[in-house]
Amino acid sequence: MKTPVTSRWPRFALRRAGRLLVSLWVLVTASFLMIHLVPGDPVRAALGPTAPADLVLAHKEELGLLDPLWQQYAAFLGRLFSGELGASISTRLPVGETIAQRLPATAELAVAAFLLSVAVAVPVGVVMAVITRRGRGRRAELAFTGTNVVIGAIPDFLLGVGLVYLLAVQTHVFPVAGREGPSSYVLPVLALAIGPAAVLSRIVRVEMLAVMEADYIRTARAKRLTNLRVYAVHALPNAVTATLTIGGLLLSSLVAGTVLVENVFAWPGLGSSIVTSIVAKDYPLVQGTVLVYGVGVLLINTLVDVVLALLDPRSAIGES
Repeated sequence: MKTPVTSRWPRFALRRAGRLLVSLWVLVTASFLMIHLVPGDPVRAALGPTAPADLVLAHKEELGLLDPLWQQYAAFLGRLFSGELGASISTRLPVGETIAQRLPATAELAVAAFLLSVAVAVPVGVVMAVITRRGRGRRAELAFTGTNVVIGAIPDFLLGVGLVYLLAVQTHVFPVAGREGPSSYVLPVLALAIGPAAVLSRIVRVEMLAVMEADYIRTARAKRLTNLRVYAVHALPNAVTATLTIGGLLLSSLVAGTVLVENVFAWPGLGSSIVTSIVAKDYPLVQGTVLVYGVGVLLINTLVDVVLALLDPRSAIGES
């Protein structure tokens, strides 16, 4: 006798929580070790090549960089548990304050790109599924697939450079860089959204093609329901599971993709901050920014798992 799905919710929640905690520990440890394995002297880079040796040594002692690695790791964990991310070596400002100032710009960019990609991908995928159903519209299918492959192969930063050249440098329609007014969002959001929209539209089309051959869709057609009602009310909601899964992964990739796109458009977010801090070997700022990105991706993936479990409990929880 199978265990009811409702009785498996506690086990599902524990497994997901345990997986999240382990992933967070791996992320914290990796961010700490990654920075300390990078060659170079962060204090010397911050103070300059002409700084006296005794001043450099004093700063290293103040930051705890002369302690054994395990002591630095323990101190790092202790600061995290107390909610402190340390101070930037370059600016001497609290890392948390710097992240709080730049996080909204990155979040706005990622969320806007995600919403745009979904708003474009879902109707395009549905329309292409209707057009190419049962082998019809071979030319349209080939054009759609070919265009998706080409767009999906273009890196975000290269797409951003092309958009800047065409829509900013050549036509002066949008600003080249910066975050001043609504028009400044257009190019970076497009650079982030076009690739994911192409990928997601292919997933929507495939799922819709499978759903439209199901028995309940045939029953809906037999009831002489309009095509709009059949596709929008009966077919699309049942194709949303795989779409949601891919959409969640795409949101994670969008968050990570902001690093390159922000540097192309001089966007004042975490992406441009992390590149600057890596060049300056600013350990605390790099660690804090990497942690924010990593935690964001992990929370998005966990949220997708929970939403999928709510939409389809038997497949999501029953398999846990």
